[in-house]
Amino acid sequence: MNNFITLGRDICGNPAIASSREWLVTNGIGGYASGTINNICTRRYHGLLIAATQPPTGRTLLLAKLDETANYQGKSYPLYSNYWADGTLDPHGYKSLESFRLEDNMPVWRFACGSALIEKRIWMARGENTTYVQYHLIRANQPVTLEIKTLVNCRDHHHLSTTSSSYGEISKLPDGVMITAFPQANPLYLLTDTPTTARVFTFHPHDHWYYGFNLPREAERGLDYIENYLHAVTFDLTLEPGRSLTVVASTAEKPIIDGTQALILQRNYAQELLEKLPAPNITPDWIQQLVLSADHFIVDRPIPGEATGKTIMAGYPWFTDWGRDTMISLPGLTITTGRYDIARSILRTFAQYIDQGMLPNCFPDIGNKPYYNTVDAPLWYFVAVRTYYLATGDQVFLKEILPVLAEIILWYKKGTRYNIQLDPHDGLIYAGTLGSQLTWMDAKVGDWVVTPRIGKPIEISALWYHALQTMILLTDQVGQKNNDYHKFADLTYQGFQRFWQPDQGYCFDVLDTPTGNDGSSRPNQILAVSLPVGDRSAYQPLLRPEQAKSIVDHCSNLLLTSYGLRSLSPQHSEYKGVYQGNVIQRDGAYHQGVAWGWLLGSLAIADWQVYQDQERANSILNPMAEHLSAYGVGTLGEIFDGDEPFLPRGCIAQAWTVAEVLRAWSLINLGNR
Repeated sequence: MNNFITLGRDICGNPAIASSREWLVTNGIGGYASGTINNICTRRYHGLLIAATQPPTGRTLLLAKLDETANYQGKSYPLYSNYWADGTLDPHGYKSLESFRLEDNMPVWRFACGSALIEKRIWMARGENTTYVQYHLIRANQPVTLEIKTLVNCRDHHHLSTTSSSYGEISKLPDGVMITAFPQANPLYLLTDTPTTARVFTFHPHDHWYYGFNLPREAERGLDYIENYLHAVTFDLTLEPGRSLTVVASTAEKPIIDGTQALILQRNYAQELLEKLPAPNITPDWIQQLVLSADHFIVDRPIPGEATGKTIMAGYPWFTDWGRDTMISLPGLTITTGRYDIARSILRTFAQYIDQGMLPNCFPDIGNKPYYNTVDAPLWYFVAVRTYYLATGDQVFLKEILPVLAEIILWYKKGTRYNIQLDPHDGLIYAGTLGSQLTWMDAKVGDWVVTPRIGKPIEISALWYHALQTMILLTDQVGQKNNDYHKFADLTYQGFQRFWQPDQGYCFDVLDTPTGNDGSSRPNQILAVSLPVGDRSAYQPLLRPEQAKSIVDHCSNLLLTSYGLRSLSPQHSEYKGVYQGNVIQRDGAYHQGVAWGWLLGSLAIADWQVYQDQERANSILNPMAEHLSAYGVGTLGEIFDGDEPFLPRGCIAQAWTVAEVLRAWSLINLGNR
């Protein structure tokens, strides 16, 4: 049983601190549940059942909250709190909250109500839009009655309910109720495994809405922040000392109702994930927690010809599966964790969507037509394939995927969308058109591309060189040697020296932009050091040892923070070190100084390659162990302020941050790439 993270009253009893720490559980098909550790909804994305109605998307908030009150020895103890539109906080259920912890990645609360101690935990069923909320009475001198108000909704998880439409019919079932929601949603089942003699269901009028919930995180983001929920039904359930009861929220007509049985399945699943680790006995607790967190992002995506395709959600709560994020994340989330079958399925899934040599940048939340505005996703695909093959030696898959890889190379050589093409003079990749944002620095507001990077971005040519070496390696494996790959790799190797600025000791970020070469100090150059080379080929790294060391030192001195690398040097006139405000203000800072957690892995690997000092390299990653107790508890967030104290921002759980920390730790400490 993994119990790495426990938070006590010093945090749980402080509303401001506790409401800044959030939990997350997922179901493997895109659905999720999330909230704060003091049970206050602060985002539009908080809820106990956000169902993936069109897996892995179509995410719809169905059950927002359970507002519970424990009645014990003649006194009532609220276990919940709410922020209201007038700024008040009521009731003060956090005062009874004794502790919060993660147990096998499940959030677990303990409430002290007089002499009674109540434990609550939440998890979701695998592959199903079903959430379990279980209560266990650890100690008490007599039974406790739980009054549980169910607050429901039916809206896209990006939106808010600003009106009070009718919610349809509420029908009584043997173990609970069925709520027929708005026409676009399946029925919502609210069930309980409490014995019939210990439960009372109280129905409410269809228009019994609670108005004016204040969602402060939305206000901070410059968005609408007042929400309404429907109070559909109240459960009055009797909980005996030493016993448990479970409330089940589901879109499935016949979910498992027995909470004990469902909990065993969840615990066994978490244990199986840890048993897949290549070296579980020497893997520290915080890395084991990251392995459990890695599972949040791996979800089903149905594709033609596959029983169950797999993909990676870029981040919770608002991102879907992005091609770039998926390929960057795949090695850390699947290879490092020993889940090779998942890796193969993801690679096959995305192979189905390759078009003109390009992988989808993202799939929209509604609809299935992908967008192809990315220059680097296809090149990261080579990194993922190479990592998978070197870990498994899967010859069957290799023969299947080689034609796909060859097609990508061909399109990049002759040119594809957005003016993406190989420059035959220097072997570097040019990309970009006016108004497009093709690299990972892709913030755009209306027609404003914040960081356009039109020209030859450094990490794109580094990835291109890696892709060519991958083709050399893999074609040799199947006896299909192609001298063209050697020729173009030689050309890129020679041309790459154009990036080096000998007077500065670091690289240009982009060459041949419409205004010349861009010498901005950015972290993208670290990939030219950290990306693997050769592997049974004669090719050398793109940079000489003294150049690699200079880049590592430069990035460490100027860009490194405790939780990531700044996207732009603080010495630059356009540097913005705080990510806050409305959409324009936030996107204007997104890649102009904000620190990104995923880049920490590349720096740690590059540092290890240059200095060969394990303790030194680990020290770059170690602050992330502390971060697991903050923001998205048990996982790693997306971005951080570039200015001290490097406050976490953006998604509470980001796939490539988790993945790259896992991959870097594994390489540095176990030698696994």
